[in-house]
Amino acid sequence: MPSSHRSETASPSISTAGLGVLGVVSEGRTHGFAVAVLFATDGELGRVWRIPRPVVYREISRLTDAGLVRSVGVETDGPGPDRTLVEATAAGRRRLHRWLDEPVLRPREARSALLLKLALLDRSDRDATALIAAQRDVFTDRLAGLRAAVQSTDPGSFEHTLALWRVSSTQAILDFLTAITER
Repeated sequence: MPSSHRSETASPSISTAGLGVLGVVSEGRTHGFAVAVLFATDGELGRVWRIPRPVVYREISRLTDAGLVRSVGVETDGPGPDRTLVEATAAGRRRLHRWLDEPVLRPREARSALLLKLALLDRSDRDATALIAAQRDVFTDRLAGLRAAVQSTDPGSFEHTLALWRVSSTQAILDFLTAITER
């Protein structure tokens, strides 16, 4: 079967960068250069997740191969070279919405994937309340286990130090989630 007709369930796993690109493409017809500008260091989304221009184009190609994005024409007016316009397919929008609704599982993903999800939800005027509540549940459960790990380690060991770091980091994320729901 041609790659442009692949089913959603047959699509390969998609990186966070790919899902970020899919999020922008899902906002409406666009081209790779416009997406890359948003993910540049000084771009609106680049403040959260920087994606170099070659990676943006590679992810658009991968998303196209997976049937989540399709080419819809060429922009020939304006400065610069012609640009291929792309848009998300229905399968792409479904995949994006599933990802946006899934909480991250590890605290280290909060700085990257969670903030990217919150930014994309904000850009699309979608309510983040359900994601924030699910995220709070994940980290509340995790915090209980981490506190038990602190109690089970020797206070003079690096394992204890690491367990304390994980407790503090997870608590900080929970504090952040509380703060953004109180605004």
